Amino acid sequence: MFLDRWLKPRPAKAAGAKLYASAVGQARSAIFYRDYGVRDSMEGRFELFSLHVIFLVERLKGQGDAAAETSQAVFDAYVKGLDDAFREIGVSDTSVGKKMKKLAGAFYGRLKAYDDAVASLPETAATSGFIARNALEERGEGDAAALTGYVIKVREALAAQPLDALLQGDVTWPNP
Repeated sequence: MFLDRWLKPRPAKAAGAKLYASAVGQARSAIFYRDYGVRDSMEGRFELFSLHVIFLVERLKGQGDAAAETSQAVFDAYVKGLDDAFREIGVSDTSVGKKMKKLAGAFYGRLKAYDDAVASLPETAATSGFIARNALEERGEGDAAALTGYVIKVREALAAQPLDALLQGDVTWPNP
């Protein structure tokens, strides 16, 4: 009983894990790969997982200490998920750290590029360019306009959701 207080995860950590799991579920929606032209590969999935984590981080940004702690917990769950994925596919322990450092840099680069792209909304050319560069097939295939529309729809949906629900780990994603 005494140790329960110490061993029980902090609410933000539990909420972050729940939000991350929800983001992964949304990023795995077949429509992104089948209809929008996102690469159905490790790289394409990384892009969609990252994009959905970025949505959550963006929504929680500047919303107080509890939101900052929850945002950090989402990011921590994301990093752990990537680490676990590398280990599952057989990447050696000595290589995982190097790959994780590279992916962390890629994530922060995408976060900066995403912030720059959405700063131009409602004009969507920069956001479409960001989407096309990062998520779509290399041969120029894919529907950047539809995926950009989804990005705008997600941002609006998350902005409309109560902060308290997000801090409990509850998020409702719009249909892609």
